[in-house]
Amino acid sequence: MPRRGRLADLTSSLTLRGSCLVAAGLTLVGLGALLGERSLVQLALFVLALPVLSAVGVVRARFRLASRRTVTPGRVPRGQDAEVLLEVTNTDRRAGGMWMLSEQLPADLGVRPRFLVEQLPSGATAALRYRVHGARRGRHPLGPLRLRLVDPFGLVLRSTAGTDTATLLVVPRVRPLGPLALSGGTGGGVEGARRSFAVHGEDDVSTREYRRGDDLRKVHWRATARTGELMVRLEEKPWRSSATLLVDTRQRAHLLGTAVGTGAAGDPAPPPDTLEWVVEAAASIGDHLLGRGADLRVVTDVGELTPAGGRGGLDRGELAERLAALTPSRHTDLDTGVQALRRAAAEGPVVCLLGAVGPDDVGTLVRARSGPGTDVAVLVDVVAWHDAGARRSRRAGLTAGARAELDGQREDAAALLRAAGWRVVVAGPQDSVEATWARLGGAGSTTSTSSRTSTAAAGLAG
Repeated sequence: MPRRGRLADLTSSLTLRGSCLVAAGLTLVGLGALLGERSLVQLALFVLALPVLSAVGVVRARFRLASRRTVTPGRVPRGQDAEVLLEVTNTDRRAGGMWMLSEQLPADLGVRPRFLVEQLPSGATAALRYRVHGARRGRHPLGPLRLRLVDPFGLVLRSTAGTDTATLLVVPRVRPLGPLALSGGTGGGVEGARRSFAVHGEDDVSTREYRRGDDLRKVHWRATARTGELMVRLEEKPWRSSATLLVDTRQRAHLLGTAVGTGAAGDPAPPPDTLEWVVEAAASIGDHLLGRGADLRVVTDVGELTPAGGRGGLDRGELAERLAALTPSRHTDLDTGVQALRRAAAEGPVVCLLGAVGPDDVGTLVRARSGPGTDVAVLVDVVAWHDAGARRSRRAGLTAGARAELDGQREDAAALLRAAGWRVVVAGPQDSVEATWARLGGAGSTTSTSSRTSTAAAGLAG
């Protein structure tokens, strides 16, 4: 870039006060020359000399400083605060002047903090603290630091920015969920049976009465104490349960940026839109299943979320990081996600978290999940979310035709899933993730699981 001239540096460094003083000096020069008053010209030269000398001093000032940030904690759930320790060190051999410091922050983290540091000695460090609010999920940069040098009269301001930054990771909130027994799979196991994924704990194992010749090391003492008969475990090989989450992130399926702000009762930071609710539900359910020892796979409409090391399941930390980075996708259907689901899901259940869907969207899910067992689906009530946002912002609501179409598509999709043996619940803006998860336990299917495949095929034959 071409280097600016000295005059441009001086004029661009003037504050409003300095510019007014220069304008007053030029006015006095003109009046003195016009009226022939030498005293006015002398006064004008004095007035003009003050901002010029201040500008030269500030522009020529040399400084060297280093900054370091410590974020505590470095990862926060959405809606919570983090504290940042900003350490500014004067690395020059001379003491610093009057430094006005401001930290560059995204608007989602709150107001930019400003500090005033005066005469920082050489080698000394100023410890500055500020708080940020994780209002929106994602990775947010902290910095760089912007330094402004001001002369004692406030006439000249010089501004420069550093290059060092830090990062704050805002992850989805994890809500505490209660126990819920799930079962699911592809039906391709031994004798076509699906294993049950028990999220109640390790005590939920199959047992039978002791038979002569059984290995005494397989005796299940808790079951023995409960029944009064000697019981042994049926498991002959250790087996680890698995589960798969399907998260719908399609932009067309969600109501984004509504800032409903009501949410469930007692929630201090309700999800601002339907996508945030879905991601929070995925984080909560995924964390819950991982805590019960499951091998978890997570897929979206654009593919599978894999750990940093490559393929395989996610742990709790990786789950939070990958979900924190989710953004609305431009996909119009769930086909890519269903293909990833076919590859990822094995013998465990599938939990689908869906936005606005219709029968065509869930038809591929029904065809992909054929076999005995029960998968679950949560459908977001986009109409209710829109109504809540419209009441809050006093904007126009949906037309009767649009409302009827969206409600009808959701009900048809839910009916198709229930007919195929799925547990289905609908979630609105007032429904918390915890309450929705609990409702899944009582959401029985309308048909028996043994007739799932034939019913699904009949429903899709047309």
